[in-house]
Amino acid sequence: MSQLKSRPQLPGTRVLGIARLTRLVIVENHQLVSESLGLLLDGQKDMQVVGKASSVAEASELPASLMPDVVVMDYHLGDGTGRDAAMAMRATFPNVRFVFLSRDESDDARLAAVEAGASAYLHKSSPAAEVIVTVRKVAQGISLITPSMIAGLVSRGKDREHMRDSLSPRERDVLQLMADGTSTRQIAEQLGISYSTVRTHVRSINTKLGAKSMVNAVVTARALEIVN
Repeated sequence: MSQLKSRPQLPGTRVLGIARLTRLVIVENHQLVSESLGLLLDGQKDMQVVGKASSVAEASELPASLMPDVVVMDYHLGDGTGRDAAMAMRATFPNVRFVFLSRDESDDARLAAVEAGASAYLHKSSPAAEVIVTVRKVAQGISLITPSMIAGLVSRGKDREHMRDSLSPRERDVLQLMADGTSTRQIAEQLGISYSTVRTHVRSINTKLGAKSMVNAVVTARALEIVN
């Protein structure tokens, strides 16, 4: 955990039409990314990075005296997720806003961020200018995650849950073996069932997952976290 020195400023100073500097905390477990992001944001005339953390544990221990306006948060942290960190930080900073910055573009990650109160979710490949503009907008109370986006995430989440629940235990076994690279005949031998029965399970799996082939079914199953 790290706290940064305060930047001297006069009370009530207005910078770019903002009453005071936007106070930021960065939660990022990759040091190079954290340092680069810190330099980028602290280099803005209207922003000040007042603290950093590299884990859920460190984020939850940041002192209330930091008083951040916005937290720029990675989704995947070494000891948990950005959702975990955000939920923990709200106990200390009840009015803080969150900008998630992650390589994970999955609906599950985005929905988890929304559940934690995220105002924006950006991919780490986003241009620096977009990150800066997003932080500014979020600091002004603007949420870049619209109700329609949330509805879409929830709807797709329900669809995925339905697909996961539709698979029988035996179909899950077959699917896992398929993901492991096991051939159809080997699956039959390992599970003690006939080759034709395996083929029947494969057809059922493809139908339930909306897949056109075994390869496509495995890709979908991995995205749904049904198989390893």
